[in-house]
Amino acid sequence: MKLWLLRHAPVVAEPGLCYGATDLAAHADLTLAAAQAVAAHLPDGLALHCSPLQRCRALASAIEALRPAQGRFETDLRLAEMSFGDWETRPWSAIARADIDAWMHDFADARAGGSGESTRQFMQRVGAAWDDWRRSKRDALWVTHAGVIRAVWLLQQGVRVAERAADWPTREIVLGSWQCIEVADAAPEATDAGPQGQGPLPLR
Repeated sequence: MKLWLLRHAPVVAEPGLCYGATDLAAHADLTLAAAQAVAAHLPDGLALHCSPLQRCRALASAIEALRPAQGRFETDLRLAEMSFGDWETRPWSAIARADIDAWMHDFADARAGGSGESTRQFMQRVGAAWDDWRRSKRDALWVTHAGVIRAVWLLQQGVRVAERAADWPTREIVLGSWQCIEVADAAPEATDAGPQGQGPLPLR
C-alpha cells in the first residue's frame, strides 16, 4: 500500500507567522505549479483526500482539473494542520520564550498556545485517518500540511504520540513538495528514492 503525501504551496502571509488552523490562502501560481509537478507522477485509482483548509483545497482542485479521470477529493477534517490556539496569526518571534518552553516541557499533553491542540490530541486524529487508510487496503493521496506529514512519519514507525519534543521529526518538508511512503501488510517501510519517494518541488 502506498500513501502519497503532498504539502500545500506557500501561503499569502508574512514570513515567520504562526499559522496552523488559521485558514490562509496559498499563492495561486505556486499552487498550480505544485499541482502540475505532482500530477504527472500520480498513478490512476488513488483514493483522494484533502485538508479542509483552503490552502489544501485549492491544490486539490488544481489536481482535479489536471487529472479529471482521477475523481474528486474528499475533505477530511482529520488532515487539517494542528491548532496553535492563542498563538495563531502571531509572529513566532513575538511569542514568549517561557510559553514555548512550557509547551516543550509537557509536549504530549500541553495545549499549544494555551487553547490549541495538544500533540496527543493532534496525533490521535491523524492516527484515526491513518488507521482508516490502512484498513481500506487502497493507495491514497493526502493533500495536507507539514504537521500531518510528520505525524504520519511517526505513525509509520508505530509511534502513536510524541512524548517529548525531541521525538518530533524535524526534517524539512518543502512547501509544495510530495513524497510517497509504502506500508507492507506485515511491517511498514519507507521508500525514499525515485518517483515513489520524496519529490521536492522548489517553487521559489
